[in-house]
Order: sequence, then C-alpha cells, then structure tokens
Amino acid sequence: MMARPRKGKKVCCLPESNIYGPLGVRRGNEKIIEMTVEEYETIRLIDLEGLTQEECGERMQVARTTVQKIYTDARAKLAESLVNGCQVKIEGGDYELYSEKDREFGCGKCRRSRCGRRGFGRQLDSGKDGAGRGGENDN
Repeated sequence: MMARPRKGKKVCCLPESNIYGPLGVRRGNEKIIEMTVEEYETIRLIDLEGLTQEECGERMQVARTTVQKIYTDARAKLAESLVNGCQVKIEGGDYELYSEKDREFGCGKCRRSRCGRRGFGRQLDSGKDGAGRGGENDN
C-alpha cells in the first residue's frame, strides 16, 4: 500500500533570521533545536497574529487538527529553548510559500523579498507564481 502524498502547508514568508537563542553562550557544544518553517508559521499566526487554530488552518490550507499537532510541537520546542537555554534553528519542513495569487492569505506585514530567500528550504518548484516547497537545507 502506498503512503498518502504529503501536502505542503501554505506559509506567508520565511523568518528574517533562522537562528534564535540565548546571548553570551559559547558556540559548539550546546543543543540546537530544529523547528520547521510550518511550526514557525503556526506560532506567528496563532500567538502573534491572534488567529484561532481554525483560522490558522484556513490560512495554511490544512485541517485544524493538523495545525493543532504542528502548534503543539512548536510550543514544546520553544519551551525547551527558553527553559534549557538552547538555540532554535528554523529551516526545512513540508511547506509552500504563498504565490502572488494567494496574496489575500498573506499577513500583509512581511517584506515579500524574504519569501524567496535561499538557505531555509529548497525551492523545488519555482514556477511562474513563485510557489516553492520546503525541503532540506541547500547550503
């Protein structure tokens, strides 16, 4: 039996920076927590924009239950980072950036130039509308 194909979650923009963490920590031995772009997007939509999980699901074009799982995972990673002083690195995942035709779903506050920046997720399909799917880090 073949597995069901994974559906890319719609994401408005990539973050301005993809590494966050405590200041003054020596680099090298500390644990780095990996957060996917779609986990970042649920935090942005629910905690920053104040959307419900249902509204977040509509924006990301996935079910509310999917958003709930992604959001729960993201919150656990943020909690671990804050409590244990770990860095968080945001990259990869299974996402698609909003295209120009999806503009009404975007936040309206981001700088669209960030949306195609490389280094967070590989743009597998950069068709006419600018949509892409996140994958492994290109660097």
